[in-house]
Amino acid sequence: MGCSVARRIEWVTVSSTSTASAIDPIAEAAPLSLCAREPHVPADRLVAEMVPPPRFDSVRFATYIPDPNQPSQTEAVGILEAFAAGLGGAHAVGAPKRRLFGFGKGAPKTPTGPRGVYLDGGYGVGKTHLLASLWHATPAEPSLKAFGTFVELTNLVGALGFQKTVQTLSGHRLLCIDEFELDDPGDTVLVSTLLGKLVDAGVALAATSNTLPGKLGEGRFAAADFLREIQGLSARFRPLRIDGEDYRHRGLPEAPAPFSDEQVTKAAYATDGASLDDFPHLLDHLARVHPSRYGALTDGVKAVCLTDVQPVPDQSTALRLVVLADRLYDREVPVLASGMPFDRLFSEEMLNGGYRKKYFRAISRLTALARDAKGLVEGRGAQ
Repeated sequence: MGCSVARRIEWVTVSSTSTASAIDPIAEAAPLSLCAREPHVPADRLVAEMVPPPRFDSVRFATYIPDPNQPSQTEAVGILEAFAAGLGGAHAVGAPKRRLFGFGKGAPKTPTGPRGVYLDGGYGVGKTHLLASLWHATPAEPSLKAFGTFVELTNLVGALGFQKTVQTLSGHRLLCIDEFELDDPGDTVLVSTLLGKLVDAGVALAATSNTLPGKLGEGRFAAADFLREIQGLSARFRPLRIDGEDYRHRGLPEAPAPFSDEQVTKAAYATDGASLDDFPHLLDHLARVHPSRYGALTDGVKAVCLTDVQPVPDQSTALRLVVLADRLYDREVPVLASGMPFDRLFSEEMLNGGYRKKYFRAISRLTALARDAKGLVEGRGAQ
């Protein structure tokens, strides 16, 4: 077992389960293998990387193109621009609170109204684009703004501990939470308590999700048992509905059909920085890597090549795959695959269950990445 250090990550190399040896290589270097990586990520990196992902480095409100048939999109841009402008000046801790949706100089220490915005809408309507634009537009140093997914936020609490997380984020002017989901009662209480303390410290909040704040928890667990926590969380946000169709498939061709094992393997060897793994083995490997490390798992990977894609066998595995799909999409890593198409990854039972929105988001994103990967087989791979 060998190991190396890269980007402040401790790497543990394990035996690869890749199919790379099945076909003669056509390049000097063999592909990478995600199954051969077990990254150990320092907690301070989790905090430092709470910024918009590379895919959203350059997005701004001006680059968001509202659908003329969906006035809610234009309205959302205007509200968010005003929200960002209202976050200028000194941090609220130790100073009068700025006006945010009704809070003025005379506001009590613990506000009773919303201290943030909640972007609700379907898949691919540009919610993350708008959330990242808000982060960029907020007049504060990057160290005073935090941006992460809901999963990354809960992982941060797990890495730092609750009190340290509150202490670390309380000095921020803005916390943006992407893909806000409450999948179990523990997360409901944890996040509700965390956000309450951050609001009390003067931190403004912004979030995206496919579920309105007052509907969080429905279809996942007994919402009535945690109604108090859900309602308290809902009161922290002003909901903004964003209507529209999934832009990832708007006017675009259907996702390419899966390729053969041989095509995928050859493309992996011909593409600098590509990884090559057998899909069932990759799913097994994900169970041994904490989801907070999935981003680090893909460090330096220019393309992901997968052979023998099959339906996901169970819900725990499916939820891990959703997190990996999010990290790959954030980093714009194309995914080339053989086997079944991505729209057949999840069973009908999964697609009709409480996590269905997560699964449809994963299908949408993997489909977009599969379209991006088509050029790898056609000889236009990243070199």
